[in-house]
Amino acid sequence: MAIGRSQMSRQVSKPPQKRRKAKKNTRDPKVGTGKKPKGSGRRLYTDENPRDTVGIKFATPADARATVAKVKKIKKPFARKIQILTVAEQRAKVMGKDKVVKIFRKGKEAIRDGTKGTKKAKGKK
Repeated sequence: MAIGRSQMSRQVSKPPQKRRKAKKNTRDPKVGTGKKPKGSGRRLYTDENPRDTVGIKFATPADARATVAKVKKIKKPFARKIQILTVAEQRAKVMGKDKVVKIFRKGKEAIRDGTKGTKKAKGKK
């Protein structure tokens, strides 16, 4: 049996389904653990402790020198200082700022040379 046009137009439409709102995960830690919690909406590289952040500038060679001086002065571990200068160096390298890259490399070498001297002095005591 064929369905006529009048019967096709009488088909019952389904009511629209309600959309469920995503629940906010209340278990997210306040302080960073280095990992993104399951089901969390946080991004991977969030700055969870902005007071700990070291600002870097590399627009001009003068900015680069100021950044190197700032990194030398801060009270952070050796590895963190090298990491900060490496990030600045890589960003400047991508931007094609060769003079700035050289300044950051010299800064890293100066930090490395400074720690070598302190290790030798501790060993002689």
